Amino acid sequence: MTLVGIIANPASGKDIRRLVAHGSVFDNIEKVNIVRRVLLGLETTGVERVLYMPDYFGIVPMALEHVHLNMTVEPLKMYCEGTQDDSTLAAKLLEDEGAKCLIILGGDGTNRAVAKGSVAVPFMSVSTGTNNIFPCMVEGTIAGMAAGFIATGAVSAEEGTFKTKRLDVMIDGRPSDIALVDVALYDDIFLGSKAIWNMDKVKELVLTQAKPSNIGLSSIGGMVIKRPLPQDKGLHIVLGPLDSGEGLEITAPVAPGLIKAVKVLDCREISMEDEIVFDMSPAVIALDGEREVELLPGKKASVRLSKNGPRVVDIERTMWLAVQRGRMTNHGK
Repeated sequence: MTLVGIIANPASGKDIRRLVAHGSVFDNIEKVNIVRRVLLGLETTGVERVLYMPDYFGIVPMALEHVHLNMTVEPLKMYCEGTQDDSTLAAKLLEDEGAKCLIILGGDGTNRAVAKGSVAVPFMSVSTGTNNIFPCMVEGTIAGMAAGFIATGAVSAEEGTFKTKRLDVMIDGRPSDIALVDVALYDDIFLGSKAIWNMDKVKELVLTQAKPSNIGLSSIGGMVIKRPLPQDKGLHIVLGPLDSGEGLEITAPVAPGLIKAVKVLDCREISMEDEIVFDMSPAVIALDGEREVELLPGKKASVRLSKNGPRVVDIERTMWLAVQRGRMTNHGK
């Protein structure tokens, strides 16, 4: 029985960047509407069963109202704490259940949490967060159909997905956490509200992506290198005070509507398995735009570029292949 998992984060798209920047609120009713269209798209492709992460808002149960589906849609048997750990646990359980694709509604932080639970199952990442570099803007119907074609085998994962990079964060040489887009060394001693908006405190960046069209810290890299970053490379950037007489001053959109000048002292490409050591403690390490790790006095942190990111559905390629194979042709009608 073909199984697809749905992880819809009810907290995405609502953090403090609505106050300190100009991020729009992505309300949960719209997530309900997206999931409803996702489910209809999945059923069209022949998916037989869906398991979903339960949440305090009831996104999927509300999406099931007023639609009739022939496929089975059930919640995972798990206790939810209302934290990002729910997404991590749900991903692990869905992998254990044999899910062939994970449909994720959220931003970079949600996808990072899911990747901590599973990178073996392809991601269909639908953007409903604040910083949306890893997930893509896609209509829910198409997201469901593309995920369904991968899950049913109409298009194989080798054909219809692409591999991504990740950043492994180590504390004193031991794995501590991961990021999918960026890791930032932040000159502070407490996590606070998590989201970053004060660029004066950002001292170093390690990036898997660097595009001027991105929103968030990875846009800084795009402003510096002025060309696409190779797939097998990452970027390490050292920042300094704006009044420094050295370095390159650039302007970048570090959050929605928040365009800041920063001083780049050094920028270099890094290769797979290269490790960047942070020589500052105490400090805070931000992962994909959110302060997550407290670096205590005397501790050493490092970041390693890894090829072991999740596979992500290539929507356009998957849809073309499905059409070419007659999956959207009604023979005999």
